[in-house]
Amino acid sequence: MAVSRPVRVLGLAALVMWLFFIWQLFKPSPPSGILPGTQFGPGKHDPNLDATGEPEGKLTYASPDYAPGPSGTARIPATLLALVRNEELDGMLQSMHDLERTWNHKFNYPWTFFNDVPFTEEFKTKTRAATKAECRYEVIPREHWDMPSWISKELFDVSAKKLKEQGVQYADMLSYHQMCRWNSGMFYKHPALADYQYYWRVEPNVHFFCDVDYDVFRYMRDNNKTYGFTISLYDSPESIPSLWPETLKFLSEHPEYIHENSAMEWLTDKDGRPEHYAKANGYSTCHFWTNFEIADMSFWRSKAYEDYFNHLDRAGGFFYERWGDAPVHSIAVALFEDKNRIHWFRDIGYQHIPFFNCPNSPKCKGCVTGRLTDGEPFLYKEDCRPNWFKYAGMG
Repeated sequence: MAVSRPVRVLGLAALVMWLFFIWQLFKPSPPSGILPGTQFGPGKHDPNLDATGEPEGKLTYASPDYAPGPSGTARIPATLLALVRNEELDGMLQSMHDLERTWNHKFNYPWTFFNDVPFTEEFKTKTRAATKAECRYEVIPREHWDMPSWISKELFDVSAKKLKEQGVQYADMLSYHQMCRWNSGMFYKHPALADYQYYWRVEPNVHFFCDVDYDVFRYMRDNNKTYGFTISLYDSPESIPSLWPETLKFLSEHPEYIHENSAMEWLTDKDGRPEHYAKANGYSTCHFWTNFEIADMSFWRSKAYEDYFNHLDRAGGFFYERWGDAPVHSIAVALFEDKNRIHWFRDIGYQHIPFFNCPNSPKCKGCVTGRLTDGEPFLYKEDCRPNWFKYAGMG
């Protein structure tokens, strides 16, 4: 006997409802207390959801004095800075096109590209074509890149194997360790940067979503800012177990370097990720994600930072562990600088996979307002901005 159409429809609907019920029972649960948009805690929300305009303070806008070449007299000593390999050309062009479209075509700040080998003519030709600004191509000196003499290659190999077994990403890639050390304490010593004070770090394959109409370098200078970030995350504690103990050892010898208005509480918070705090021996692992940073190199060139970097360099953690430039820069600027001179560029839409900074602004296109990640829900657990806002404000 044929089953009537209404009965078939009801049967199908019942099956769909049953399958949905089963899926609800067995679907993976997001981490406890961490749901998209709720990582700021009960009654709070991501400030990126608020209407976002330009930052307060003195702002300088584009004018004919920012024209390319020598006529651009309004530019201050600053550069867009990229450490990039020849084979990353397509990714670098993607980043350049985004940043030129949203900001630099108005101001024409120069690009400075660094590599540990010479750049190819194809790389030079295509990157020059992507901007009206000056482009410079620099090779990193071997003494700034190579493993230093006091590091044992045999011990590095043993340590790298152990770290890889622990799941520490890139632990067995010597070039990654070299890159982290160079970004931490070598790049600003290159002769090509001697006449520059400010830089904006730009990596391949990143995205910029928002039109920015003011000179960000002049904003830093005119408003007494030292360091600018967009994203703050928790680090992998397995990669830095001795970084904080070595920092405390340094501070015991140089307590005078700690600023009276430091962000020490942000560095030592144990409530956000207690398991990180324990594994990192007293460090929250909060850091600024340095694939985006706008900073004053006067800070890195200061005696406090130079002494700190040299202490860490001799301790060996850039190679025997996997210290990144992100926690090193973040710890230093949070300890040795007034926290009010650290600025969250909430109005600059930015993505480095898998994380975003996406403001609520009509100037932004191509990203979802307030979205931290388009990856798995557990990635919301990595957001350390709530702690920064708690202990240091917006900057």
